[in-house]
Amino acid sequence: MSRASRTRPSGSSTALSEAYDTALLDLDGVVYAGGQAIDHAVDALGAARGGGMHLAYVTNNALRTPAAVAEHLTELGVPTEPADVITSAQAVARLVADQLAPGARVLVIGGEGLRVALRERGLEPVESADDDPVAVVQGYGGPDMAWGRFAEAAYAINRGLPWFASNTDLTIPSARGIAPGNGAAVEVVRIATGAEPQVAGKPLPPMHRETVLRTGAERPLVVGDRLDTDIEGAFNGGVDSLLVLTGVADAAQLLAAVPAHRPTYVDADLRGLLTGQPEVTRTGETHGCGGWTATVHGEALVLEGDGDALDGLRALCGAAWAHAGDGSCGLDAGKALARLGL
Repeated sequence: MSRASRTRPSGSSTALSEAYDTALLDLDGVVYAGGQAIDHAVDALGAARGGGMHLAYVTNNALRTPAAVAEHLTELGVPTEPADVITSAQAVARLVADQLAPGARVLVIGGEGLRVALRERGLEPVESADDDPVAVVQGYGGPDMAWGRFAEAAYAINRGLPWFASNTDLTIPSARGIAPGNGAAVEVVRIATGAEPQVAGKPLPPMHRETVLRTGAERPLVVGDRLDTDIEGAFNGGVDSLLVLTGVADAAQLLAAVPAHRPTYVDADLRGLLTGQPEVTRTGETHGCGGWTATVHGEALVLEGDGDALDGLRALCGAAWAHAGDGSCGLDAGKALARLGL
């Protein structure tokens, strides 16, 4: 079944860690939140790696360097080398370097990860619009980023300089909940300038290109918590994906997903890498998974049966996505999800 026409999650008779050679894992909301490991993540990743799966970490967060990310993961109990980390800072640095002369001065609005990535591409980061930059690059600078940095970007862009952004994620998971992400900061600069940045991060092609170049994956599986970045990025790259429900996306958003946001597989957390995925069957207008069946009655999704809640969600996805076709499902799923505790 083509990704464009997917009407239900796919099944796998073998563990995903055996069916795919490389997991391209998002970090925030998948492996950790607020710097702390998400439940079951460390053990699941260790088991997947022990079984021969290559683990690569692909993040839209441009704040930290790959070395810093690798050190943090290792401290959490997930041994990682800097080469295993691919960031949107690296993707946007390549995008900028492809358009500017070597040694070009670039105004940086962001953190150390962005500065390091630009230097690796032979570019010179500067801090002020008055330092004669020829471009502006913006990435996530952390929760304490000074408001004056956005003004500095606006001064330069309003002088006609090209503007690049590592990513446009509006939100980012944290230990206390969902916080504003780099996309929110990009909107501030957009309002002040009326300009549009060139964007490198997921779900856009520059990030997929960077990931393929750095990992050499042959049978990759994208693992993420966001429909509009991780899952859409996999869709755009023509590869399979696993959505884990430990971060931004919830069950209701999954049911309403348009084709580009429909994952190949769905699971509660990273333990899903270690198991097969049950098949979602279709008989007429009824979709089934495990002990559950899901159908559309009027303007509502109706769930019947019993069993594992995730199987019920998978059956609901089948019914919702088939009903929506190439659009977004607007059916009432409240009672069905409440029955699953989701």
